[in-house]
This record gives sequence, C-alpha cells and structure tokens, in this order.
Amino acid sequence: MKFNTKTIHAGQQPEETSGAVMPPIFQTSTYAQEAPNVNKGYDYARVGNPTRTALEKLIAGLEEADECACFASGCAAIDAVLKMFRPGDHVIASNDLYGGTYRLFTKVFQPMGVDFSFIDMTNMAEVEEAQSDKTKLLWIETPTNPLLRIVDIAKLASFARDRDILSVVDNTFASPCLQRPLILGADIVLHSTTKYLGGHSDVIGGAVATSNKEVMEQLRFQVKTTGAVPGPMDCYLTLRGIKTLSVRMRESVKNAKRVAVFLDEHPQVDQTIYPGLEHHPQYDIAKKQMDDFGAMVSFSLKGDSQEQAHAFMSRTSIFTLAESLGGVESLISHPASMTHASIPREVRQKAGLKDSLIRLSIGIEDADDLVEDLEQAFG
Repeated sequence: MKFNTKTIHAGQQPEETSGAVMPPIFQTSTYAQEAPNVNKGYDYARVGNPTRTALEKLIAGLEEADECACFASGCAAIDAVLKMFRPGDHVIASNDLYGGTYRLFTKVFQPMGVDFSFIDMTNMAEVEEAQSDKTKLLWIETPTNPLLRIVDIAKLASFARDRDILSVVDNTFASPCLQRPLILGADIVLHSTTKYLGGHSDVIGGAVATSNKEVMEQLRFQVKTTGAVPGPMDCYLTLRGIKTLSVRMRESVKNAKRVAVFLDEHPQVDQTIYPGLEHHPQYDIAKKQMDDFGAMVSFSLKGDSQEQAHAFMSRTSIFTLAESLGGVESLISHPASMTHASIPREVRQKAGLKDSLIRLSIGIEDADDLVEDLEQAFG
C-alpha cells in the first residue's frame, strides 16, 4: 500500500462482532475470563485495550515497524524509552531538542545516574568525540525543535549500529507522512501523537514504534508496570486524526513554503529557518531523507530581544499564541519563554536559540490570510 492508503487501512479490519468500519471505543476497565488466565486476548485495560491496539497497529504500519506501544503523552513515551537504561549508561542527544525532553533527561534521569552529552548532531566529529564504551543510546530529533536542524538519520544509525548502540528518532516534527526513520536504519521511532498524528489539538498522546523485539518487550513491561497509558477515547480521537494525516500535511507544507519565502524576504527578519529554503545548511540532507520539508518555520527578528518577540506575537490574530504544534490551526510561540524555558539561557544561546526566535506551526488556513496576518504583526 502507498502511504495515503496506509493512513486509512494499515493494520485495520472491521470490528469482529458488528462489522463496524471504525474501531469502537472500548470503554472498559476489565474483561470477563472463561477461567483464570483464559481470555480473548485482554485481561485488564491498563495492559491492553482493543481501541489502543487498533491505534498501535495503525502507527506501526505507517512507520514500517513490527509493533508500536502507545502512551498517555509524548513525555510518557520518552520516559518509557529512558527507563530501559541504568546508572552509568550514557546517552548522546541533540543540543537543540524539545525543552520537555531536556527537562526529563536532566532533572529526572541524570540524578538517577544516567549520563547525557548534548551536542550538535549535525556534526559527526562531535558525535564521535562524545561516544564512549558506556554509550547506549543516540537520541535524535530531526527536524530539531525549534531550530529545525536536519540530522542525517542513515549516517547516525549506521554509526550506532556498528557500535551496538541503540538509535531513537523523535519523528514528531515530520510525522511518518514525510519521514520514516526505521527505513533509514534507526532502531526506534517516537512520536508525540498530540501533534500531527492527532492533528486537531484535542487529544494528548505518545507512541513508540520498533521492530526490535527486546525493545518492545521492555516497552510492554513499562506499559504494564508504570501504567502511563492513553484512554480509549484518546486512542479513538488519534485514530480518527490519522485518517486525514496525509491531506492535512500536504496543505500545511504548501502553506509553510509560502510563509517561509515571505519571512525570508522581510526586512525586519534577521534569520528565517526552514529546511525547504536552499540556504538552509542541511537542505540537501532534508531533500534526501524527507518526502517534503515540513510545516514548521522559525525566524528571529533584527534587534533580537524577547520584548520584540512578545510584541510581535501579541499582534497576530489568525496565528494563535499557544504551545504545541501540528494542528489544523496555525500557532505561534516563543521557545525561550515557553516550550524551552526549562533550558538555561546560556545553554539555549550556545545551541543557537536566540531570545527573539519565534516558532510557527503552519496550519491549513488560506496562505494569503497567514501572510497578511504576519505582515500586519510587523507593524
């Protein structure tokens, strides 16, 4: 099946008892058993739920994975992956990554003895220098959040595989519609399903997909033991959202290209960051490993102050000032004071995250209206 068909049909069958085309919402906490441990595949809803199973099969199909485990949030999914590691283990991660990931790594797992190196993963020399015999995981974001750097997944996955290191790619910004890391050699792919997969800013969730049986066994153990699972209604909403992923993403990317060109030519903009602009440092890598360039755009203002950024954002009307991304509506946010505020300023600055950097999540509105809204916000 081609991708558009997979968003509708991957891993999906009509419901057995009724023939329902969409998976029902199995709103139950437990299941009747014929005898102790003799059941129809489910015993307790923390461990498994048929609505969740349908979602897991769909996401696994989209990512070309054997299996998928769904979680209550993207952070819960990250937490489950990191719980595979022990004190003394070492993780190499992007220095430009989601602030919630950085917080979880440094405030929860680092005090427990897991060691982290935050580096520019577009630079293989830095990756090689950071690697040691204790390195167990490469944590890759691409495009990164919020600087939209593109990391060469195939090259890093090969580097990791040759050294018995696991590689995980947070694929939230691209979605499987534009990028499939497992095909490029990564071991694990992770999503905040809250974003492009759900697509309507109405549900929180996370997912981890892999064809590595040992990894999946550990993830299933975390599902059963720590219980950070999505409810059946959350799974149903995400399933419904995925059905339109391809058509939504196509329109959002088209709009993002228009917005990026507008910003790139604006006299008050210092820097426009979009992988689809030919002057982007990793344009060629993005063109090679992605089906298209995504719907996230970042830009900084001349003068580079938080006050400028806040004033600009207060003047938009179609762009909604809010955290998150990937919905049908366009959002505007200020990473330094919102999504990445948990990262110390000196760390942000060193990674290249300027005080005035503004991040746009481009939705499916009319592109003319989006450009006009930004134009008037410049004042």
